[in-house]
Amino acid sequence: MEEKAPVKKVYKKMPRKKLCVFCQEKVEAIDYKDVNRLKKFITEGGKILPRRMSGTCAAHQRILATAIKRARITALLPFKGE
Repeated sequence: MEEKAPVKKVYKKMPRKKLCVFCQEKVEAIDYKDVNRLKKFITEGGKILPRRMSGTCAAHQRILATAIKRARITALLPFKGE
């Protein structure tokens, strides 16, 4: 008779819901001159991260996109990655 190996149970990790950073910190306005904060929401290629990746809420994502675009125009952020 063959002995069966014990069956290992595989548990799926429950994905955590991302919370909006700006809502947690209760930020009133997102400043386009705050380059260090804005860099976190841009890819290496220079694209703006979508909501599903950054975890921001819809209202703050719109404000964030505007701030990033303003920072690009004033040459604080690059339009294209290096």
